[in-house]
Amino acid sequence: MKHLSRFNITSLTLGLAFLYLPIVVLVIYSFNASRLVTVWGGWSLRWYAEFFNDAAMLSAAAMSLRVGVVSATAATILGTLAAVALTRGESFRGRTLFSGMLYAPLVMPEVITGLSLLLLFVAVNAERGFWTVTIAHTTLTMCFVTVVVQSRLGSLDRSLEEAAMDLGCDPLRAFLKVTLPLILPSVAAGWMLAFTLSMDDLVIASFTTGPGSTTLPIRIYSEVRLGVKPEINAICTLIIGSIALVIIAASLASKLSSRQGESAAPL
Repeated sequence: MKHLSRFNITSLTLGLAFLYLPIVVLVIYSFNASRLVTVWGGWSLRWYAEFFNDAAMLSAAAMSLRVGVVSATAATILGTLAAVALTRGESFRGRTLFSGMLYAPLVMPEVITGLSLLLLFVAVNAERGFWTVTIAHTTLTMCFVTVVVQSRLGSLDRSLEEAAMDLGCDPLRAFLKVTLPLILPSVAAGWMLAFTLSMDDLVIASFTTGPGSTTLPIRIYSEVRLGVKPEINAICTLIIGSIALVIIAASLASKLSSRQGESAAPL
């Protein structure tokens, strides 16, 4: 095993500091007792208590959770079905067009996606609110779920499904009884990824939201425009902690799915 040189260690240290030092500072100052953001006044949980007493922030957090859960669930169902179609239907007509349209949100700027969805909702005269934000987030996150699930489906041995059908299962039952349990960790990882992206989104939600459906990122942005309050540090720390737990869970689920895929792969 090669030893890291001083240059590599220095580069790694500077890179990690550039990425995570601002987050560490934010977390530390979320426990600041002072009302001034840049002045340290001792350790305190005051601003966490302020957040849990802020009705507007709690309402925005509840809205983000609702949107995240519903959009992640819808994106997981649609993304899994799309992954099955792309993996099992290698030669159906229009596959290239379908995959291109499916993966477009991965590379398309969120401003364009948000504006396109806004124009669509205006054209169909849809009242902007919870459901428009949910549809927008489902559109954004479905492609990520498809990528995760498709990578696992491609490594599975399809003969397992065929054996189940030879024993009397119809294609749907064979998929539910054989394939779905094997790809379930990747489906769970896709759901967690979709939920995280929904919780973090600001741009698309700002285009598609309406009165009474303000999400937490939008609420935080509107508060920050008027000046950074210590309460914002506490809220951001809670979000960072929650998303970190979701990412760790998604990573563990993805590794479990990879191991199951390797065990089920053809020899």
